[in-house]
Amino acid sequence: MVVLLILIIIIAIIFDFTNGANDSANAIATIVSTKVLSPMQAVIMASVLNMAGAFIGTHVATTIGKGIVNADIIAGCQTIILAALMGAILWNLITRYFGLPSSSSHALIGGLIGAAVAYKGFNSLQYSSIIDIVILPLFLSPLAGFIGGYLLMLALAWITCKLNPRKMNKLFKRLQVVAAAFMALTHGSNDGQKTMGIITLALFLFHQIPAIEVPFWVKLICATAIAIGTATGGWKIIKTMGKKIFKMEPVHGFAAETSSALVIMTASLIGAPISTTHVFSSSILGVGSSKRFSAVRWGVAGQMVTAWVLTLPASAIVGMICFYIINLFLG
Repeated sequence: MVVLLILIIIIAIIFDFTNGANDSANAIATIVSTKVLSPMQAVIMASVLNMAGAFIGTHVATTIGKGIVNADIIAGCQTIILAALMGAILWNLITRYFGLPSSSSHALIGGLIGAAVAYKGFNSLQYSSIIDIVILPLFLSPLAGFIGGYLLMLALAWITCKLNPRKMNKLFKRLQVVAAAFMALTHGSNDGQKTMGIITLALFLFHQIPAIEVPFWVKLICATAIAIGTATGGWKIIKTMGKKIFKMEPVHGFAAETSSALVIMTASLIGAPISTTHVFSSSILGVGSSKRFSAVRWGVAGQMVTAWVLTLPASAIVGMICFYIINLFLG
């Protein structure tokens, strides 16, 4: 049982690593595509701030640990966490291979739901919590990102309409670095806590802690893993996010990053494990739409939406399959 717990923690760290690699584009795609920072500078900045952000509170970790499945019902089965993580990692790797900006949040939650259902059926799920703190924020947050990006870009266009274009470009190059830093920090505050919640739930199921409260060493290893993952970069996804949706300038990057970071920070404070990829992608769409709707490559946007919709059920199915395979060998 000790070996199994260690294995679960290792795989959770791998998931955190793939999360950082998958979502590195969220913080640095725009500053790389607009050439405000070099890829190396952007990656280093995002890695450090992702790590710092992971230490901001534990509200999201608590939601993952307590708000998805009923810990008392699944207490007799430790392989659920292993199956959930494997399902999430496999989906992350598939979407990363194809360069699709999918949601690690959906993948993790879907994997956990699928594994729990495979073990104890649908009664193992906490429906009210899933709907209120997970499902609704996951779907409403992209809408908030789109509206926020659209309105902020309109406001910036109105405020700067009489400024010299060269001076404005220079100003927003500096401001975009600040916005990207804020985005990286908030990404860590939300996504960095998701793996903390999974490891904490595993520790509880293995009777290593009396309650679902995140130990400091769990915070430390999860923050480090997501930082290292970010440092590897997800360059295919950066290209999709930063260039393929629409041609961005520093002012567009500033608007997208600022509006995204505000939505993500709000979600982190209320404990909602949202998809930072969804929010950022939607903010870019909102910013592009404020210019003119034809400026956005809606075909690429459609591909992204397809990946988002598929992630939750696909990762749940993969989580169920992983649960059955694992118990075939360990049961």
